[in-house]
Amino acid sequence: MFPKGLIVSSQALEGNPLRNSEYLAVMAEAAVVGGAKAIRANGVEDIKEMRGRISVPIIGIDKRKDSSGRTVITPDFEGAKRIAEAGATIIALDVTDYPSDITEDRKTLIDRIHNELGLLVMADISTAAEAQKAAKMGVDAVSTTLAGYVPGALHTEDELYTPNLELVKEIAAMHLPCALVVEGRLWDKEDLAKAFELGADAVVIGKAVTNPMAITKYFLSKVPENLR
Repeated sequence: MFPKGLIVSSQALEGNPLRNSEYLAVMAEAAVVGGAKAIRANGVEDIKEMRGRISVPIIGIDKRKDSSGRTVITPDFEGAKRIAEAGATIIALDVTDYPSDITEDRKTLIDRIHNELGLLVMADISTAAEAQKAAKMGVDAVSTTLAGYVPGALHTEDELYTPNLELVKEIAAMHLPCALVVEGRLWDKEDLAKAFELGADAVVIGKAVTNPMAITKYFLSKVPENLR
């Protein structure tokens, strides 16, 4: 069963003072104590450190850059296997239509994760059509993670703190045979409540919970310009 309810993502990019596996694991543990049903995490070291502290499901990803410089989420089986061995119990991967030279055939990858690793698969998508395709491939969940984050369809600066709830509504109306996860730019409890009201089975909160740099910038955006 795919975990339902609130999921917290504990990640940090280079340049963030929290870019330390132990720090991120402590953050993940705190989120679990607070009630998170699962944790989303990137990379072997972070996942391994978290697995030593928490027992809830870990949605693991393996972020890699292709030749164009674009970051791709879990593009191949070897990456999926590495994070599974580190302690991930669900594998998330990019199932958008946007091409990459390091991405393996999605259907084959999904089948191998199911059959060889025995784990659930979550498809990170950016459109309703991609969600529908992913469901037909047999994923256990589709997530709006990449809505606004693929080349040619990036969110605007005004949408930085606004989730794409219209997309959630559109996918929910399809009644796909898999869980619907909402992720991306959720910053207040009203948006969280609305996502569940529209039909989400789970909601992933990342920066708004586990990234003090981003949280500070969010509050700073409400401070008068002359005081920033």
